[in-house]
Amino acid sequence: MVRPLSFCGTTVSDEQRVLINEIVTHYGCLSRTELANTLCELLDWVRPNGQLKTVECRQFLETLDEKSLIQLSARQNTGRKKGKSQPIELTALSAHKQPLQGTLREFQPVTLRPVVGGDERQLWRELIERYHYLGYRIPFGAHLRYFIEVSKPATTIVGCIQLSSPAWRMVARDRWIGWEDEVRARQLQRIVNNSRFLLFPFVQIANLASHVLSLLSRCVVRDWESSYHIRPVLLETLVDTQRFTGSCYRAANWLELGQTSGRGRQDRCHERHGSVPKTLFVYPLHRHAVACLKNEHVAS
Repeated sequence: MVRPLSFCGTTVSDEQRVLINEIVTHYGCLSRTELANTLCELLDWVRPNGQLKTVECRQFLETLDEKSLIQLSARQNTGRKKGKSQPIELTALSAHKQPLQGTLREFQPVTLRPVVGGDERQLWRELIERYHYLGYRIPFGAHLRYFIEVSKPATTIVGCIQLSSPAWRMVARDRWIGWEDEVRARQLQRIVNNSRFLLFPFVQIANLASHVLSLLSRCVVRDWESSYHIRPVLLETLVDTQRFTGSCYRAANWLELGQTSGRGRQDRCHERHGSVPKTLFVYPLHRHAVACLKNEHVAS
């Protein structure tokens, strides 16, 4: 008996499996990204805003290849780890600046400025690569990025934030919501993951982190819906408590739900181990967030 396949929570039909095999077999000269684009167009695997789910599809194809269900051409050997971008050059633009120390009032207003344009995206990646302990990784699925800026004594970037698609399965979160697999598959994209949160090490401004999280909770619904035509009702994040306490999330009224299992964020088959268990925090963006996630007919 052939085990059912699913893509982004939706069952892949027998006809779709045949088409996937035909495209991979007959167009093996295409790159993996080109194959993913082709299949997304043929199978209508798109986001509500019409953009192709290329990143998800490529990972889906590579999973099928690992399970010997299809045979992809060899990946070009770039010497990079999976999910890692091309080497990022660290320039003077991201170098340490003069320390900023004081109270929040001395530097307000604080703003979250969306990252736009190639130069800003390159600077954001460079800052994350230099100062975030995980470095820069290509985000999974949909994503938005912000610069954190203070206004006094002059407009200055003091950190970075990234929002991205949610983890497929997290036991503590799914238990808290009360999700069955079928409902999770339909409602998952109403959750947004705070996948990067960085304040530069030379920035020591009291209460800045929790203030930034409060600003994020006010703008994420508008910005995510504008970009992806999905109105989110919950924020989630994972904190490595071997490195951080998570106190800024608690101060910003995020809810602590428990520890992860230590598997990868897209591990649907319980096959990947070795990741460090992390503490899961969530922040409801709707007063009836749980009901919204269990029933798409709850009014936003």
